[in-house]
Order: sequence, then C-alpha cells, then structure tokens
Amino acid sequence: MEDLAHDPHAVVSSDEDLLILVNEDDEELGAADKASCHDNDGVLHRAFSILIFNSNGELLLQKRSAEKRLWGDFWSNSCCSHPRKGETMEYASHRRLWEELGLRAELTFLYKFKYQAIFGDAGAEHELCWVYIGVSDDPPSTNAHEISEWRYVSKASLDHELETEPQNFTPWFKLEWDEIHRTHGATFNEVLTAKR
Repeated sequence: MEDLAHDPHAVVSSDEDLLILVNEDDEELGAADKASCHDNDGVLHRAFSILIFNSNGELLLQKRSAEKRLWGDFWSNSCCSHPRKGETMEYASHRRLWEELGLRAELTFLYKFKYQAIFGDAGAEHELCWVYIGVSDDPPSTNAHEISEWRYVSKASLDHELETEPQNFTPWFKLEWDEIHRTHGATFNEVLTAKR
C-alpha cells in the first residue's frame, strides 16, 4: 500500500466488493457482495469508522457524496467503510483512509458496536463496526466519488450542531460521537496529547 499513488478521481468501491458477514460476536460467517449486504433491512457485516483529529483537537468531518446509495449528502465521521473478504481490519482501515482522504495516520482502536439503520427504500446499514481515532495535521486530498465537502470542527461547535440540526448527520456517527466522549474520553485525551 505504501507504493500506491493517491488518485482523488479513482473509483475505490463497488457493489461487487465482497464484504465479511459476521454474527453479533463478530465471528465470521462468510461473505456477500456489498449490494446484497445493504438491501432491504441489511445483512450484518463487519465495518469500521475512523475519526481523524488535528493537533488542536478538531475533528475532520466529511460530507458524503450524493453518489452514495445510503445517506448521500449527509455529514459524517472522517472515514468509514468495510474490510473486504481476506483483508485484515488494520490493512482495510489504512487502505480506505488513503483512498478517501489521502492521509496516513496511526490509528487507535476504541471499541466495537452493532447498529442497524434503514434509509427509506434505498436500503440499510446493518454493521458490526470497529471505531478508531487518529491524529493528522496533513491536508486531506478527498476522493471525488466518496466525499463532496470536508471541514474541521471543534467539539463545542459539533455538539451544538448535533443538538440543533441532528438530521444533517449519519446515524452511526451520532452514536459514535456520544460514546467516544461518554466512555472513551481518557483514551481520546491520551492519543491527542501524545501527538502534540
């Protein structure tokens, strides 16, 4: 992966990608294509979410491209996707961070959670999601097919937005943001302090 050039116009995901099916204990059950995993109420599969902060503690938010099948044009965490069949979570998370944002960062695992969210008739997310945080002050180079806008936001500003305009954000990000600061604040502070 170190030798891959970052191409902000490359197509980096496909409905034919084979995702890892799991049970509620995150034990692998097989694989299915991405489209099938998101049809109807969704099939439980492994996923990850990454939250990248700068050294001032501001979070990098992305607005999902309008091309996205689910929650296009919604604001969300810095990067999220799925490991493909045969990929480790470590490899997949760093691959996707590079593909979507052109960033490399040390990632710290925080926790896993299961959620299900239905997006009208378009389908659903049903994921066993691993959550990571990292720190980078490098400027992002966003993938045009995945991200339409990006910005850094302080905790106070984001808390205000989530309280007053929650409909602008993806459901998984709202769950993660609450959990990180309610349960994993000490780890967050350690990671941020170590990078200053």
